[in-house]
Amino acid sequence: MESAMSLNNPHFEYHHHLLTALKEAVAQQPPFNLADAGEADREFLTSLTSLSEASTLTEKMAYEGQQLICKAIASYPHITPLIPRDLFWFFGGDCLHFMPDEEIANYQLLDERRFEAEEKGLNFHFEGERAKIFGLH
Repeated sequence: MESAMSLNNPHFEYHHHLLTALKEAVAQQPPFNLADAGEADREFLTSLTSLSEASTLTEKMAYEGQQLICKAIASYPHITPLIPRDLFWFFGGDCLHFMPDEEIANYQLLDERRFEAEEKGLNFHFEGERAKIFGLH
């Protein structure tokens, strides 16, 4: 991940959208939607909300994102399918342990193409290129 990204960065904007959708989906799931949710559950949702509301992603926030993804898998396995795979790669670190080698290779290729386009000053359509690399077309 680059050192700091803001919403004027299309790459961050795409992932920010995924985080916002994840937060909304998680909030609808137990125990987060229960009036008697535990303190740890409320803290998890609060942390996810804070991350999804940030307009800039710093190194510290990237680490917090890694921790939240890993905690979701360990503590709330029922929400794991709600987590977009792109967020595993975006946050990196320990999140990569939950990705197969082929998927990591695809994301590496996607990043290489994005960086190459940026170096040449070309527009890069992240979602379209992602769909091609992952065979979604």
